Amino acid sequence: MEDRAPVYIGRNAIAELIAYCKSNRLDRFVLVADQNTYAALGRSVERALQAAQCDVIAVVLQGDEVIADEHYVVQVLTRADREDRTYLAVGGGTLTDISRFVSHRTKTTFIALPTAPSVDGFTSLGAPLVVEGLKRTFICHAPRALFADLETLCAAPPRLIAAGFGDMIGKILSVTDWKLGHILGDELYDESIAQQFLAAANACAARANDIGARSEEGVRTLIAGLIESGFGMLDFGNSAPASGAEHHMSHFWEMKLLREKRPAILHGAKVGVASILTAQRYRTIEQMTRDQIAEQMRWSRLPSREQQEQNIRRAYGSIAEEVIREHSPFLAMTESEFNQLRQRVVDCWTQVQEIARAVPSTRELMAWLKSVGGQVDGRALGLNDSEMASALESSHYLRNRLTINKLWFVLGMPPASTGAEG
Repeated sequence: MEDRAPVYIGRNAIAELIAYCKSNRLDRFVLVADQNTYAALGRSVERALQAAQCDVIAVVLQGDEVIADEHYVVQVLTRADREDRTYLAVGGGTLTDISRFVSHRTKTTFIALPTAPSVDGFTSLGAPLVVEGLKRTFICHAPRALFADLETLCAAPPRLIAAGFGDMIGKILSVTDWKLGHILGDELYDESIAQQFLAAANACAARANDIGARSEEGVRTLIAGLIESGFGMLDFGNSAPASGAEHHMSHFWEMKLLREKRPAILHGAKVGVASILTAQRYRTIEQMTRDQIAEQMRWSRLPSREQQEQNIRRAYGSIAEEVIREHSPFLAMTESEFNQLRQRVVDCWTQVQEIARAVPSTRELMAWLKSVGGQVDGRALGLNDSEMASALESSHYLRNRLTINKLWFVLGMPPASTGAEG
């Protein structure tokens, strides 16, 4: 288990940052922000550091839509010099991931200063970047410290707060998928970390109304949950506890929007909608008996590798070959290996139903999301029925993990409705 970075959440974040930097003899910085986060917090941080006799290079990334990709990574690199500087990530997940990657590759460190409780990756190791159109997570390092200014967080746009809440509620589904992969695929699993994630997600659900009202206690609970989620990934060593089918669907949509040069949708907003769709699938399998599952699999067959690759190319377009390479272990599965997996599903069906039973109903998930002003239907986010169905059917190829969507494929189940049910 990695040592946890010091965290401050409160109204004196800048003063605490200055004190931390003085005590650790840090006086050279690269501050990374965009136009909005610089106005919200970055300018105040820069002035406070300069008043403390610190040397600060401020990199304010331009553009209506800053994303963590090669373009913006290079922008930060070209503004930095050869001095040994600590990076300051002032913003949400995108700016944190850019700073995490650049600081790691330049053999320095970074400090996180979130401006909105919008994502769970502030304290994690991974930097999800879009490289050549494909969303990939690069293992880098956690921040050396995090300072969250509560006043700034409460003043964040409501849609960002709702996105952070959607990301946290998605942990209930990701932990369920993690258990599923452990039971059916012998994937590594840690019950104490699973409980850590569920406790953080449930605390946010219990405070949904306070979070929607942007009260200090509600926002404190949300940012604490997001930070704890990042620490959980750090403790485990990868994103498996926090990224199941609901996150894979979000990544699938994100990459499609990028390829088609369409406006981005906030990650947590997509996760919230995907959580409803995956919960609906869990509710379906919960109600099926072992005999029904065995009968279902009597008629299903493993599609050939050629068929699967054709499906991937249809779903992923220009990045399909990279997806095929990433998912080659499953694509190489023989008919005999596939049948062994299906038999294991039948043998473990009672356990599968048990974990499915713990998933909240879609009605409950929708009520939580609505209470914070989040969307519950992909159509409201700009996704059509075909895009939602495609994510349900093809996003399981993104990661070599056994999630509810992968189980659906293994069972040969028919495509599900993209509308939420109770």
